[in-house]
Amino acid sequence: MSHPVSRAARRALARKHGDRKVEPTYRGFAEKNWKLVYLRHNKLHRARQLGKIWPHKEWKKLMTDSEPVKVLFVCSRNQWRSPTGEAVFSRIDGVSTRSAGTASNARRKISVTDIRWADLILVMEDKHKSRLRAEFRQEVAYKPVHVLDIPDDYKYMDADLVELIRAKAEPLIFDQG
Repeated sequence: MSHPVSRAARRALARKHGDRKVEPTYRGFAEKNWKLVYLRHNKLHRARQLGKIWPHKEWKKLMTDSEPVKVLFVCSRNQWRSPTGEAVFSRIDGVSTRSAGTASNARRKISVTDIRWADLILVMEDKHKSRLRAEFRQEVAYKPVHVLDIPDDYKYMDADLVELIRAKAEPLIFDQG
């Protein structure tokens, strides 16, 4: 007797000979127990396998064990927008922040040290991103730089500014990974 060439023929032969010790089921798997699939610890385990943070309360537990995400906020004069971003996110566990300005008369001018320190650079406008690329081409080449599109219309810690920075920066900071 010759060996079956196709996979289907080999399976049919195995069924005839009774090689299987268990009853054949749908696609070779036993029936799923759906109640177990949707248990909280199963969802949490699967989320960890995928590298997702679920539920969001787990973020604090994970952040206590890991290195903080280093975020650099950049605006023109480091007067209102970037210090607000720094202040808002400095209170959160797992996030380390700095702020700097691109203008020559900024309160704290951005430096190579700041760029090398940061894991994530958040700039307020497109002009800040292009200025960083012009002045620090090598350092910024492999750093994620995101434009938040926040105009220079707000004062320091203005409620609207805080809300706007939170809405635009949180997804970028917490979806790192």
